[in-house]
Amino acid sequence: MARAQGARAQMALAFETTYGAPPASGYTKMPFASTTLGAEQPLQTSELLGYGRDPQAPIKDAVTADGNVVVPIDAEAFGFWLKAAFGAPTTTGADAPYTHAFRSGNWALPSFSVETGMPEVPRYAMYSGCMVDSLNWQMARSGLLTATASIVAQGEEIATTSAAGTPANIALKRFGHFNGAITRNGTNIGNVVSADLTYANNLDRIETIRADGKIDGADPSIAALNGNVVVRFADQTLVNQAINGEACELEFSYSLTTGESLTLTAHAVYLPRPRIEISGPQGVQATFDWQAASDPVVDRMCTVTLTNDREDY
Repeated sequence: MARAQGARAQMALAFETTYGAPPASGYTKMPFASTTLGAEQPLQTSELLGYGRDPQAPIKDAVTADGNVVVPIDAEAFGFWLKAAFGAPTTTGADAPYTHAFRSGNWALPSFSVETGMPEVPRYAMYSGCMVDSLNWQMARSGLLTATASIVAQGEEIATTSAAGTPANIALKRFGHFNGAITRNGTNIGNVVSADLTYANNLDRIETIRADGKIDGADPSIAALNGNVVVRFADQTLVNQAINGEACELEFSYSLTTGESLTLTAHAVYLPRPRIEISGPQGVQATFDWQAASDPVVDRMCTVTLTNDREDY
């Protein structure tokens, strides 16, 4: 009997026309590093008395379908996760390369279906009515560059054959930490040790009473974009901004020599006044836990620009 192995696992994704209805075709094979996406249904322990010390049979509780997917930040496949998190982009360019601009603030976000397959068992789990609750990644000097997409799904259906057909393949071109840069108001920030950023849709699950135990949907609430920047303390620029309560524009970007690029621009970023600690003879570091807000000039909080050879998403 074959045993399931992560090395043979597969993932396919397609955007839905109707919430909770998996498309019959149009799936794309998605690269991923790991996933906790799944459905669980806990048991409620019986509270009844009068039957002795041994408890009565437990009853089933509500079903919850959600989890995280860790994906590489690459030049093409990552655009699907950006579309799920921000909505459909505005695409420009008569021919390749194309520029896809994803903008924050959309009230209506697309839902999608994800199928994870373990062909050895076989087990194919289709998660329908998926929406991205948050998207997070870290910038560092070295290591593998990945992002974590937190997903809320409507439900899970298990089958022994794939419902995704033959998914379209993607030519993988990964960005790396070496390709990254951070600027403040258009100028490179020096002495940055690491950075963390999270975009959250703060989805509100519509948990109604249904015979199938599924949710009715997930509505986006007030969005949030925040994170932190750890810098070697060399000047007072960021501290002065925090003290004065001023906003700046932070830009987190990656670029490849072949022309592909990814840029997240937070248009109005506010910094808290940090504690400057001297913990030993080594260099002094300061951590700024920043928050982004809507910029009155561009009328949005952030813009993510992806440049690649894909015509649309």
